[in-house]
Amino acid sequence: MPVTVLLVDDEPLVRAGLRAVLEAQPDIEVVGEAADGAAVIPLVRRLRPDVVAMDVRMPLMDGIEATRAVLRTVDRPPKIVVVTTFENDEYVYEALRAGADGFLLKRARPAEIVHAVRLVAEGESLLFPASVRQLAAARGDGDRDPAARAALERAALTGREAEVLRLMTRGLSNAEIAARLVVGTETVKSHVSAVLVKLGVRDRTQAVITAYESGFVSPG
Repeated sequence: MPVTVLLVDDEPLVRAGLRAVLEAQPDIEVVGEAADGAAVIPLVRRLRPDVVAMDVRMPLMDGIEATRAVLRTVDRPPKIVVVTTFENDEYVYEALRAGADGFLLKRARPAEIVHAVRLVAEGESLLFPASVRQLAAARGDGDRDPAARAALERAALTGREAEVLRLMTRGLSNAEIAARLVVGTETVKSHVSAVLVKLGVRDRTQAVITAYESGFVSPG
């Protein structure tokens, strides 16, 4: 079965470019398009895409609100990749906090766009740790969010789980974490799953955001 994608962007040329890149792949199918976030929920319910490529800035409903709405109201929601012009955009960080699985730059090369769609469709997070650190730093001290601090305290992570979370904030994959800790990949997967459950987050991106927001790691 191909990976199905919904394109959401108010610029027709951007949608056309993304469609051309993605539909050139035998394992990816673009099933629909929308020009604004306000149209996303009915399209997601009708088309059931695996991935939504969501522009972050749109006139009626931006990508942040659209992401929140999809995750709040849609049963078994799709993966969401925010598409943006600038990686240090405050909107990008808010979209990640809202639940987006990662972000993609509009100037990305075709191979990077295809890789991003495949990656999130497989359940991995599309994370650029340096960019997330810069975005977190731009917002101020990492210890300013009481809710994130409370979530981390409630989680009561074990020493190994805390170590895995620190490596996640550096953008390491499960295989890279396993090599660093000299353990099996399945062991790392178990630790990652435990971290997500204890923090009450849906994916690695949200875990990393919580780590920065709580002051568990410093964006500097």
